[in-house]
Amino acid sequence: MFYHVKNLIHPIVDDRPDPSAANALQEGLGGQFGEMRTMMQFLFQSFNFRGDGIPYLDLIHGVAMEEISHVELVTKTISKLLDGAPGYDGGKFDTPGDSTVLDMAKEQKNPHHFIVGAQAALPVDAAGNPWSGSYVHNHGNLVLDLLDNLVLEATGRLQKSRIYQMSDNKTLRSTISFLIVRDGAHQMAFAKALETLGVDWAKILPVPKFDETQFPEVKKLMDAGVHNEAYTFSLDGSMMDQIFSGSSPANDGSELVTLKEPKESYPCPISPERPEEFAPGLDPELQKLADAFSEFKEKTLKDMEDKAGPNPRNKEI
Repeated sequence: MFYHVKNLIHPIVDDRPDPSAANALQEGLGGQFGEMRTMMQFLFQSFNFRGDGIPYLDLIHGVAMEEISHVELVTKTISKLLDGAPGYDGGKFDTPGDSTVLDMAKEQKNPHHFIVGAQAALPVDAAGNPWSGSYVHNHGNLVLDLLDNLVLEATGRLQKSRIYQMSDNKTLRSTISFLIVRDGAHQMAFAKALETLGVDWAKILPVPKFDETQFPEVKKLMDAGVHNEAYTFSLDGSMMDQIFSGSSPANDGSELVTLKEPKESYPCPISPERPEEFAPGLDPELQKLADAFSEFKEKTLKDMEDKAGPNPRNKEI
């Protein structure tokens, strides 16, 4: 089973709305080599794992857990890039009427972001193609699965390096830079696993092989060692560190380290209401009911904490 913490694995940086950048980032979410595929591929490989090679299972499962947080991060980033793009400034309960407040939407790369998504991310690639479960590879052969995962992370890193160069939007670049670094870390994770099975990587890693420190946002993360970390995201122990430790398969003199979770996490933003999209579409009467429920929930939680003490899950991470 799984637990969720209402924090992001990486902060979302503020910048102007940019629907074009949002659409490019859709490839990194719902594309054939995007975060939805890595999440589902690694989850299915861990769920269907056979045999007693538990360190390999824990490695795949730990990366899968992180990929869930990547899907959350990319989704929130795309929504941030879309939110407010029409520039509508009407009141909360106003009806736009016969004005064309969404006129700009029909000129965008994917008008579905406004027609279907209400200025939010969709499970599609940059061309609008829906994500498909046929992208997921789960061969049942450990070596082949690890090789497949390495190629998946390498291709994802290559595509994200291209997306980085498509826009100078700070919101886009911050998230993409983090994903470039973590895709590199996951390459090392699967490469290290294959290394324990006899593979010698020499100088071919990481893929693509370039000086990523020329991307300033990437350099900052690498200086902090994020590219050499793996996270178990496990409450009941993990044997991941039996594989992800020691010298990096990149043969760059760095050392790999396994942690229970990232050293920092960041507030998860709540998307503002968008009357022009009728989202969430509450009229004054429904809003009154929603507010009453929120007040009841807050009072109930406070009463419980007064009796039993603070909820340990609410501690800052």
